Amino acid sequence: MKKVVLIPDSFKGTISSQEVCEIVARQVLRFHPEAEVISIPVADGGEGTVDCFLLSQPGERVSAQVKGPYFEDITADYALLDGGKTAVVEIASCAGLPMVDGRKNPKMTTTYGFGQLILDAARRGATRIVAALGGSCTNDCACGMAAALGVAFYNEAGEPFIPTGGNLRDIRRIDRSGLAKELSGVEIVAMCDIDNPMYGATGAAYVFGPQKGADGAMVEELDQGLRHLSQVLIRDLGVDVAQLPGAGAAGAAGAGVVAFLGGSLEKGIDVVLDAVKFEELIADADLIFTGEGKLDTQSIRGKVVVGVSRRAKDSGVPVIAIVGDVGDGIGAVYDLGVSAVFSTNQIAVPFEEARLRAKEDLAATAENVARFAQLFTR
Repeated sequence: MKKVVLIPDSFKGTISSQEVCEIVARQVLRFHPEAEVISIPVADGGEGTVDCFLLSQPGERVSAQVKGPYFEDITADYALLDGGKTAVVEIASCAGLPMVDGRKNPKMTTTYGFGQLILDAARRGATRIVAALGGSCTNDCACGMAAALGVAFYNEAGEPFIPTGGNLRDIRRIDRSGLAKELSGVEIVAMCDIDNPMYGATGAAYVFGPQKGADGAMVEELDQGLRHLSQVLIRDLGVDVAQLPGAGAAGAAGAGVVAFLGGSLEKGIDVVLDAVKFEELIADADLIFTGEGKLDTQSIRGKVVVGVSRRAKDSGVPVIAIVGDVGDGIGAVYDLGVSAVFSTNQIAVPFEEARLRAKEDLAATAENVARFAQLFTR
């Protein structure tokens, strides 16, 4: 082999995308020392997205003082690219699940800090802001973000307040007239790796609420709040985002970015692949390795493995997916351009045990794939 491209997501909770690249590259070079191995660590809008953009092109890391998921003071980073014209901000940097480990409560958490990051980037002169929606601990439809940017929310008594997931039903009026002037003319592109609607059986609360700490009763309460808010958005802002694909991303922040900021939703992986000029990168490649922590039916709806394989399909370059777990119903990935799927879990063990040997299992799987590749590259 002459050229191999590595373009994986992280294995959430175990291995970063950069570490995945390093481990797989070592195994490939053991059997193909002549190969040029190009590593592109990728995130699809969740953890590590800012890092991936900064690895793929020149840019600057910027720090800002903002509010965390429980309105505490924190420092969060974002990226400035293209000489400061483009900013990349992560919701996970100020409202991420790891930040509330052991104290999850999507009724109380906020995206206020996310709005502060967007405002900071706009004040620094960014004219295009890429908002990475992934890995949030919230379910507030980005009302916190909107409040930080000047959108006003009023309760039944006519008093202003900052909504969170648990009190969306208290919103009686929304006034967008105070939206920060710095956002005038700024393009907002939200990266989201799912196509779930705002509410309902496949919406933000029911699908993602449990992983954020919601039990059955709380899920229903959160969903009812989103249903109420969607009607207020239609009445006060004239926008209906309830069934928009991706509206349910990051606790319905996808809906909020569109409704409050007039932003657009794009598959996160496509935004990243455009940034690294993916088609040019693989034009003369012999093999592509991609991967993520779990390949399942949700992956088919737009995560990294399928995002990479779809874009690579026309090139004819084989795509090998190395994943932690393989769920049921993933047969469609082969029609979408994946050549083969390999799992790193060689022994069925509980997650807490598996994470201790995650790197060793990944190395063993990469070795098997490299041996497999020898069969058709001699």
